[in-house]
Amino acid sequence: MLKAKTGSSTAASAKQAGKEAASCISRELSAPAMAFVYSGVQHDQKELLAAVKEELPGVPLIGNTSFTGVITSEGFVGGENKFVGIMALEDPEMTVGVAGMPKQNGDPRGTGRAVAKEAMQKAGMQRPPDYFYMSAPPGEEECYLKGIEDIIGRVPFFGGSAADNAIAGEWLIYTDEMVCPDGVSAAFFYTEKPFANKFTGAYKETSNAGIITKLDGPRTLVEIDGVPAIKKYAQWTGKNIDSLMLGNLLVSTITAPLGVKDRLGDLTAIRHPMNGNNDFSMAVGNNMAVGTAVIQMEGSVDQLINSVGETIEDLKKKIDGPIGALHLVHCGGRRAGIDSRIDEVARQVSYHVGDIPFIVEFTFGEYGYEDDGINTCGGLMLSFTAFGK
Repeated sequence: MLKAKTGSSTAASAKQAGKEAASCISRELSAPAMAFVYSGVQHDQKELLAAVKEELPGVPLIGNTSFTGVITSEGFVGGENKFVGIMALEDPEMTVGVAGMPKQNGDPRGTGRAVAKEAMQKAGMQRPPDYFYMSAPPGEEECYLKGIEDIIGRVPFFGGSAADNAIAGEWLIYTDEMVCPDGVSAAFFYTEKPFANKFTGAYKETSNAGIITKLDGPRTLVEIDGVPAIKKYAQWTGKNIDSLMLGNLLVSTITAPLGVKDRLGDLTAIRHPMNGNNDFSMAVGNNMAVGTAVIQMEGSVDQLINSVGETIEDLKKKIDGPIGALHLVHCGGRRAGIDSRIDEVARQVSYHVGDIPFIVEFTFGEYGYEDDGINTCGGLMLSFTAFGK
């Protein structure tokens, strides 16, 4: 039977915070297979992880810095305080291999391949996992994913991108063996217990849609239907162009982002416009492709909050059997839009989860899949995962 336990701390000292959070787990679990660790950039991550390892010796750790906080059964932990949240899984029938490394030779895809090989080795396996978790910094997530899949093929996955509190590039990814700002980490899970992931933006489609006619690299949207991207977006939304320039675009689009559908229409992956450029192009948080359709999406702050509970209920329906633990990836951009109402999200989670152990991290990119679609990355999304008991 799978067991899970969470722990958190807002202690100012990294060593004390790591010990406090990890001791909540060591008192309840005797032999965890692995642990997720999420903390704020205010902490010295190496010192924090060293304290966690002292309390949980030999337990593979994986995680990243989270935007402003985490949510556990104790509620939202973070805000102005330093924070750390941990969730450990224990199951004698589960094997987990954790590996991570900085980007090698400027090659994210090659680094993904190397991490996949090492994760299998750490698990003592010579076959692909039943599912896997990935963490990377914002920017090249799709390339790291392709590298991992070069080795193991298409295996269901979940996870999210490291975040900081001010989009200042201070984010870090880490395992029990490394801490770095630019690289990838993965946890390969081997188990016969059921697993399910619900990946959604939970936005509504509008009638505004167009064809991407020009890009500058994979993440700068230059033209939609031959019209400069910001001008087209302003036409669709009725927003003033000046209000969409530079960093204003990121905030302006939280409730009205863009979306791209997968080949079967089962999933609309959200594309978060991040920065309005002087040539009226826009930097976007994930890769796009010329000749594909882009749709303007919409959702109020109330809908962003309520979608958390709705998505948990959808996830419950997808897993075959009782749930032992929940890992909930919530976009940091959505969290910023929700702002001071974050406690309403915590109450949504608590109500719909009940007594199932869970942890929520806030990311700058979300990973998952839907039905038989391929694994993909998005922004402003929810990637909610259930582990069978």
